[in-house]
Amino acid sequence: MAGTDRGDLTRTAILALLGTLGPLSRTDIARELDLSPASVTQLTRELIGAGMLEELDLKPSRGGRPAQLLGLIGAAGRALGVKVTADHLVLVDVRLDGVVLGSWERPFDPASPHSLDELAAAVETTLDSLSDGPPLLGVGVGVPGAVDDQAVGTVNAPTLGWQGMPVGERLRRRLKLPVLVENDVNALAAAERLYGRGRTHRDFLVLTIGRGVGAAIVTDGRVYRGARGGAGEFGHVPVAEDGPPCGCGSYGCLEAFVGASGLLSAAAAKNLGAAGPASVDELGRAATEGSRKALDVFAEAGAILGRAAAGLINVVDPEVVVVLGEGVSHWPFWQPGFDRAVRAQLMPGRRDISIEVEGWDETSWAQGAAALVLATPFDAAGAAGEQGRLVRARLIGAQS
Repeated sequence: MAGTDRGDLTRTAILALLGTLGPLSRTDIARELDLSPASVTQLTRELIGAGMLEELDLKPSRGGRPAQLLGLIGAAGRALGVKVTADHLVLVDVRLDGVVLGSWERPFDPASPHSLDELAAAVETTLDSLSDGPPLLGVGVGVPGAVDDQAVGTVNAPTLGWQGMPVGERLRRRLKLPVLVENDVNALAAAERLYGRGRTHRDFLVLTIGRGVGAAIVTDGRVYRGARGGAGEFGHVPVAEDGPPCGCGSYGCLEAFVGASGLLSAAAAKNLGAAGPASVDELGRAATEGSRKALDVFAEAGAILGRAAAGLINVVDPEVVVVLGEGVSHWPFWQPGFDRAVRAQLMPGRRDISIEVEGWDETSWAQGAAALVLATPFDAAGAAGEQGRLVRARLIGAQS
């Protein structure tokens, strides 16, 4: 799979296009991705040779020679994706074409002195239970924190109580498999690049809302990670100097206002119920039932989020913004405040940007982690390092 960076990024786009839309002809691929027919012919030949694409039935033509359809070979490989949270793990078994073959949830305590051994044991148990199918290429792990390097996998995650945790090293030693570790929102961006709306965009933003607030910045087809792997900490943009305390140790961060705890604090301040809602879902139910106070909490949070999002959009100038996370289940209540604020604060030339909200379930986080592994055959920039080389070797070995 050698080639230029542009070639590798285009292979990723072809793979993702077929995985999302199904079989297409070379002419269709060229039109969808704005590529020359010669480029598509060369790149698809390489993908067929690597055992990732196959020629299918002929597509009927209204005149002239019928076009050959190309389809993705999901059986070329699979990956296990793991999402680490403050109280449990979500694991998914994902095929190369994005099809989820299975999902599991395991209890987990990141504060345990043996947390990494318990994480490895949970992954081992899941691997042992996998059904027969495509060859396993590796394990991807998404964490709510900063990761020094995908291929190293040392994690700093205050919400988990982890500082300098050697997640990647410990898992590789125990599992004897390639392991890639990444910030969970960056992992979602990798999945968007392969299977989502990012497949035809080289510059886009992913924003997540839920327990916390996050962002991933994709520029020229790559996730921007920053000098120490900590880019995208959108939740810690300062909003108010005298604002509420944030889990990071500062005051007045965006997350302190619009993360789950911020929403509940705002609801309590409005005397919503005797003791305030016990969860964001309960707050959402109150809004659904028409509670003006609950609706105001979401609208005010939406306005704060919208102003902050406009600032980020003005800085990085993406083609599209994708909003994800468990919080999108209540998006109709966020949207009135968000839409007004974000459009008002965007620079005039950017007010028509598409902001798209996608459906969500918790396995989406783990699917993002699996995408870290499934994207590595197209990683000419070397973000996956030695682990990426090992993934590619397993893929090539499986096809030989």
